[in-house]
Amino acid sequence: MASLGNPTNTIAILQKYNFNFQKKFGQNFLIDANILQNIIDAAEVTKDDCVLEIGPGIGTMTQYLCENAREVVAVEIDKNLIPILENDTLAAYDNITIINEDILKVDINKIVQEKNGGKPIKVVANLPYYITTPIIMGLFESHVPLDSITIMVQKEVADRMQVGPGTKDYGALSLAVQYYAKPKVMLTVPASCFMPRPNVDSAVIRLTRYQNPPVVAKDEHFMFNLIRASFNQRRKTLVNGLTNAAELKVTKDNVLAALEQMGLPATIRGEALTLEQFALLSDILLVRNKVS
Repeated sequence: MASLGNPTNTIAILQKYNFNFQKKFGQNFLIDANILQNIIDAAEVTKDDCVLEIGPGIGTMTQYLCENAREVVAVEIDKNLIPILENDTLAAYDNITIINEDILKVDINKIVQEKNGGKPIKVVANLPYYITTPIIMGLFESHVPLDSITIMVQKEVADRMQVGPGTKDYGALSLAVQYYAKPKVMLTVPASCFMPRPNVDSAVIRLTRYQNPPVVAKDEHFMFNLIRASFNQRRKTLVNGLTNAAELKVTKDNVLAALEQMGLPATIRGEALTLEQFALLSDILLVRNKVS
């Protein structure tokens, strides 16, 4: 069985199965063996691990995962790739389960129970840009037992996940990721390492799941609604952003009073607040909403 970490073998497989890239699935296959090994190293995959791979494609990284992990579950949405994976590129491995499904509809908790006895798994993925945020947030918010998520994403998205307040890339995604996990960009991957070649460079980022979030909010759901509303209209002040968000049901007076209680100016914008400040603001507004 040929390793897929190079262009020649990848082209041979694609031609053998007459495979056409699907733009709607954002398919770009890795063709650099060094990068593949670096991703495995970044994810710290060992023979003790059960790994969930999202979007295995033709199985390029899956081969490396099968060599290094105890158990691999690969979820692939494109049914045209299933015969390639089952009959060819992964046929030699007995520690792989292939599921033809949309990852957003899969019961990952059930997989963790069946394959890893409910113990935390590692997630490894090369994610298309358009679905990065829903997948990451879905994994965190469903409270799947997770050790870490190591993903290849568009470089600017990786940057966004690890920046702090006051920077232009700081936003709801930064705060959400940093509430659940410790982000660390592990390596940058040039566009030339993919087939077909994307328009932008990528980065591999590891999100190591916190046992306990770094801040405690009385109502996590309300806090994230608050955060999203703060960044929905970036040019507006925090007061206007929150008051305009119908789902929050907060009054201008209450927001102004909460900011005053926190010692923050009425003109402050959302991007100036830390995660701790958002948690505090959320708690204060919950109390004020009940009172008023």
